[in-house]
Amino acid sequence: MFETVKSNLLRIQEEIAPYRPNIIAVTKYFDRNAIVAAYEAGLRNFGESRAVEAVEKIMQLPDYVRENSSFHFIGHLQGNKVKKVVKYFDFIHSVDSLKLAAHISQEAKELGKIQKILLQLNNAGEVQKFGYSKEALFKDFPDILKLENVKIVGLMNMTPLGAGDDFIEKLFLDAADTKKLLEKTFNCKMNELSMGMSQDYQIAARCGATMLRIGRKLFS
Repeated sequence: MFETVKSNLLRIQEEIAPYRPNIIAVTKYFDRNAIVAAYEAGLRNFGESRAVEAVEKIMQLPDYVRENSSFHFIGHLQGNKVKKVVKYFDFIHSVDSLKLAAHISQEAKELGKIQKILLQLNNAGEVQKFGYSKEALFKDFPDILKLENVKIVGLMNMTPLGAGDDFIEKLFLDAADTKKLLEKTFNCKMNELSMGMSQDYQIAARCGATMLRIGRKLFS
């Protein structure tokens, strides 16, 4: 597994050069051994989308891996899983409502931490996917900024399956522009733009992604 991940990682890094976004190894379909192999290959960011299974996996990791890695929750977050996710994850990429952000803030306050979050932008308007419309995002943004125990560090974006490259690029560039407009409008700074998966990470890197969420291309 180590040799596979190392080889795939080098290929991905060559394909996105000269850009150097953080690569989040999406390990939701893989076991703890895959995380260890990815760690040994040089990766330190790991993405999961199923809270219960992810926490079990994290707890099984060797101490040196767990303590020196960042864990990213990238799936839709249900209210009854918030406490668990806030306890074990460094970043939550999929915040899509003020209600969810407030719940996260409350759980983070009880744990004495500031939870880093990204707001999910659904700028493709896909009804079957979660995420903010731009109108709703601008409406909720100032109230989320006021929450004491969350820190908005960026936006997250997903593209429709089967979309063409031109449309994908349009969505990614729009997400980057939306981030800049939010920063200007609300006088804040967000460092992260989480976009791009195994099928479109090269486009995402060109369009300003700071985080790429890659699973299949790393581990297969």
